[in-house]
Amino acid sequence: MNARSPIESKADGFTLTDQDFEAIAQFAYKHFGLAMSSSKKPLVSARLARRLRKQNVLNFKDYLARLNGPNSDKERSNLLSLLTTNVTQFFREPHHFETMRKDVLPDLIKKARKGGRVRIWSAGCSNGQEPYTLAMIIQDMCPEVNRLDFKILGTDIDPVVVQTATAAKYPADEIAQIPAEYRKYLPKLDADGRLPESIRSMVTLGVLNLIEPFPFKGKFDAIFCRNVAIYFDTATQQKVWQAFQRSLVPGGYLFIGHSERMSGPAAQHMKTAGITTYIHTPSGGDAR
Repeated sequence: MNARSPIESKADGFTLTDQDFEAIAQFAYKHFGLAMSSSKKPLVSARLARRLRKQNVLNFKDYLARLNGPNSDKERSNLLSLLTTNVTQFFREPHHFETMRKDVLPDLIKKARKGGRVRIWSAGCSNGQEPYTLAMIIQDMCPEVNRLDFKILGTDIDPVVVQTATAAKYPADEIAQIPAEYRKYLPKLDADGRLPESIRSMVTLGVLNLIEPFPFKGKFDAIFCRNVAIYFDTATQQKVWQAFQRSLVPGGYLFIGHSERMSGPAAQHMKTAGITTYIHTPSGGDAR
């Protein structure tokens, strides 16, 4: 019986050494904030081996050189897509959208109808289902919303999924996930199968890395960042929570993933308001 070397992981004819894995892990942490333990080594080996074969790269060292070489932006995006999983759907974790509908949006709609500015951010929007879900709910509650200063921003670090979100085309099985009361907007699909302009026009999409300084001048009334921080270590999570807290208006809401928890300095200014839901309280809260 042949024993596999403890410092190597083989997949598809390629060998990922501990040194190679550590170099890839450090690269992913530096550029994307991704924290990868050694338990991820077999997964990384399997996923990257397929990429190396497709690109006719001979080994992981050459692949790392390509990641650090000129014109590497596209390959870095491919690496990010390989190291993360984009699992999303319309109305995912519906309790958050129910909180928005009942507790958050009525006041925001009143604010907008009085001429106020309202901004909601879907951070880590993946293929776009989250910001478009918000747009459907808001339009249902406020049919004249497109005449108001009420906008949704959707961002993701991965330009590939941002392109998908911008296209706003979804297969029938994903559309079927939308509750019947909101599907009334979807018979108006464009001829090319895109979501209606009335929904798309509410959403602005772009590429943004959450571990870098946010470029926004204005603040947000609500931020969704769900199942993104699970890829970060504790220190990076706490920096991101602080950045979100500073980006919220007083009384603004933050929605995070079901397995994520608020911690660090930001917790002093965020009050628990439901399941993985927090309110910005500048004078101090009781987040836990």
